[in-house]
Amino acid sequence: MAGMLTITSRNVPRTVLRTLNSYLEKCVTEVPPKHRAYHQGLKAIRKAAVKPSHSVFARPQSICCKQVRYFRSSAALFEEKIVTVPPFADSVSEGDVRWEKKKGDQVAEDEVVLEIETDKTSVPVPAPANGIIEEMYVEDGATVKAGQNLFKLKLTGDAPVKKAPAEKAAEPAAAPPPPSPAAAATPPPPPKPAAPAAGGPPPPAPPRPAAPLSSIPVAAIRHAQAIEAATVKVPPQDPTKEISGTRTEQRVKMNRMRLKIAERLKQAQNVNAMLTTFNEIDMSYIMEFRKANQDAFQKKYGLKLGFMSAFVKASAYALQDQPVVNAVIDGQEIIYRDYVDISVAVATPKGLVVPVVRNVERMSYADIELAINALGEKARKGSLAVEDMDGGTFTISNGGVFGSLLGTPIINPPQSAILGMHGIFERPVAVKGQVVIRPMMYIALTYDHRLIDGREAVFFLRKIKQAVEDPRVMLAGL
Repeated sequence: MAGMLTITSRNVPRTVLRTLNSYLEKCVTEVPPKHRAYHQGLKAIRKAAVKPSHSVFARPQSICCKQVRYFRSSAALFEEKIVTVPPFADSVSEGDVRWEKKKGDQVAEDEVVLEIETDKTSVPVPAPANGIIEEMYVEDGATVKAGQNLFKLKLTGDAPVKKAPAEKAAEPAAAPPPPSPAAAATPPPPPKPAAPAAGGPPPPAPPRPAAPLSSIPVAAIRHAQAIEAATVKVPPQDPTKEISGTRTEQRVKMNRMRLKIAERLKQAQNVNAMLTTFNEIDMSYIMEFRKANQDAFQKKYGLKLGFMSAFVKASAYALQDQPVVNAVIDGQEIIYRDYVDISVAVATPKGLVVPVVRNVERMSYADIELAINALGEKARKGSLAVEDMDGGTFTISNGGVFGSLLGTPIINPPQSAILGMHGIFERPVAVKGQVVIRPMMYIALTYDHRLIDGREAVFFLRKIKQAVEDPRVMLAGL
């Protein structure tokens, strides 16, 4: 909220004050002499003998307002603010709401109140200021669009006070010390029966001994012990993490990201004529190179040198050699891309995401590692934006981090091919007529046979094999 202070003076007529204040309201701090009100104001000021200490003074060229003060105030306490759905990317039109807070909760500024799960990522919606959630306009799981009202926030101006940790429970009282052996060995003597009072009634007769207890079968005792030891099993709270054996079933709604992944994978199977070809790579050289330069690389760049940079760079080199693998079919046309943007598949708790490393053909190993590390950190935090996953001309999926021996990856539409990496295992191989043990990796290329012939696919995979086993072929342009 903003405003401006106007001037008042007892020595200046009201007509002059109205004229001057009208200029102040228009944010005019200097009145040019050409205005007709100038002559009237100047005469009135001279007649009233206004001193320089007053709000206005006269000079030959203009009438200047001396005490104009602009001010701005902060948001008023207990003001209400309605938070709406933020704008989505062009490829996203709606999302599902997942609340993190409840009605009546006090939230701090920038604290996440809810998340909107879209087809590609989750969009957090933070609180714009400190306040209390007064009303929720949508339910958990509801579908919303951009600009729709989400909740009403009552501004308080104070951040929520964090609760102090609960005090530790009082320590149990110390058990009394055990009696000494001497005291335990000598029991106290039984009390002597009191002598009957003279002339009193005779004491009652002692009770008859009870009948002997009946014997309990051993089987009944074991059955009772089994009942006491039995535990009651309840269905798990999170069926995605455990199976408790209660023979119950729980239905969980699929999130939008999982639904979109399922739709795209099925679309890839229905549209593409997918075929997979295989090869194997001797990882000895790249492993020795990585071991020899790991310390220097980590000291310079602050992260470890991995295998992904070698495969990403080799894939970019092979795509430049076989541009058809970098192309895509669009209707009755083929689109050839003059750039290499490689999507790297990353597994997250919410599903598989494929952030894109752009212009890989111009990158070095270090540039690729830094880009992959930044995207992986975003994926782990759930802060990947739609722009980070849009585009891509080729995809690499590394199932080797989970110990996969061999697999056939599915094309990521609208691309035409995908490379699958697998685990590194020592195997006997023939080298120059000798059987030696080498660390080997199987690689697989799944491609759209409508566009890519077997010859180009095999040449492409062989080029990756050569560039990984000996990166010097990329320097020599072989």
